[in-house]
Amino acid sequence: MNIKILGPGCKKCKKLEENTKKALGELGLEATIEKVENMEKIMAYGIMSTPALVVDEQVKFSGKIPSVKELKKYLQ
Repeated sequence: MNIKILGPGCKKCKKLEENTKKALGELGLEATIEKVENMEKIMAYGIMSTPALVVDEQVKFSGKIPSVKELKKYLQ
Protein backbone atom coordinates (compact mmCIF):
# COMPACT_ATOMS: atom_id res chain seq x y z
CA MET A 1 0.00 0.00 0.00
CA ASN A 2 1.29 3.44 -0.93
CA ILE A 3 -0.02 6.39 1.07
CA LYS A 4 0.59 10.04 0.31
CA ILE A 5 -0.14 12.87 2.70
CA LEU A 6 -0.66 16.05 0.75
CA GLY A 7 -0.05 19.40 2.43
CA PRO A 8 2.48 22.14 3.10
CA GLY A 9 3.88 20.48 6.24
CA CYS A 10 1.63 22.28 8.69
CA LYS A 11 0.43 21.11 12.10
CA LYS A 12 -2.70 19.53 10.54
CA CYS A 13 -0.57 17.57 8.05
CA LYS A 14 1.61 16.23 10.85
CA LYS A 15 -1.49 15.18 12.83
CA LEU A 16 -2.84 13.37 9.76
CA GLU A 17 0.46 11.52 9.41
CA GLU A 18 0.42 10.58 13.11
CA ASN A 19 -3.20 9.33 12.93
CA THR A 20 -2.47 7.39 9.72
CA LYS A 21 0.50 5.60 11.30
CA LYS A 22 -1.58 4.76 14.37
CA ALA A 23 -4.43 3.40 12.22
CA LEU A 24 -2.00 1.27 10.20
CA GLY A 25 -0.50 -0.09 13.40
CA GLU A 26 -3.91 -0.98 14.86
CA LEU A 27 -4.86 -2.75 11.62
CA GLY A 28 -1.51 -4.55 11.42
CA LEU A 29 -0.88 -3.15 7.95
CA GLU A 30 2.35 -1.97 6.41
CA ALA A 31 2.50 0.92 3.98
CA THR A 32 4.90 3.36 2.45
CA ILE A 33 4.03 6.88 3.60
CA GLU A 34 5.18 9.79 1.47
CA LYS A 35 4.68 13.44 2.33
CA VAL A 36 3.95 15.63 -0.68
CA GLU A 37 4.52 19.33 0.04
CA ASN A 38 4.98 20.65 -3.50
CA MET A 39 1.86 22.66 -4.39
CA GLU A 40 2.02 21.79 -8.09
CA LYS A 41 2.02 18.07 -7.24
CA ILE A 42 -0.82 18.57 -4.76
CA MET A 43 -2.89 20.45 -7.32
CA ALA A 44 -2.30 17.65 -9.85
CA TYR A 45 -4.55 15.51 -7.64
CA GLY A 46 -7.31 18.13 -7.86
CA ILE A 47 -6.91 19.01 -4.20
CA MET A 48 -8.04 22.50 -3.22
CA SER A 49 -7.73 22.21 0.56
CA THR A 50 -5.21 20.35 2.66
CA PRO A 51 -4.40 18.09 4.32
CA ALA A 52 -5.41 15.27 2.01
CA LEU A 53 -4.89 11.53 1.98
CA VAL A 54 -4.15 9.53 -1.15
CA VAL A 55 -4.13 5.72 -0.94
CA ASP A 56 -2.76 3.83 -3.94
CA GLU A 57 -3.23 6.95 -6.10
CA GLN A 58 -6.89 7.43 -5.10
CA VAL A 59 -7.83 10.57 -3.16
CA LYS A 60 -9.71 9.43 -0.07
CA PHE A 61 -10.45 12.85 1.45
CA SER A 62 -9.19 16.40 1.75
CA GLY A 63 -9.59 19.42 3.96
CA LYS A 64 -9.93 17.67 7.31
CA ILE A 65 -8.16 15.47 9.81
CA PRO A 66 -10.09 12.23 10.25
CA SER A 67 -9.92 10.30 13.49
CA VAL A 68 -7.95 7.06 13.74
CA LYS A 69 -11.29 5.21 13.61
CA GLU A 70 -12.28 6.95 10.37
CA LEU A 71 -8.85 6.33 8.85
CA LYS A 72 -9.13 2.62 9.54
CA LYS A 73 -12.19 2.52 7.25
CA TYR A 74 -10.21 4.18 4.43
CA LEU A 75 -7.26 1.81 4.87
CA GLN A 76 -9.00 -1.57 5.13
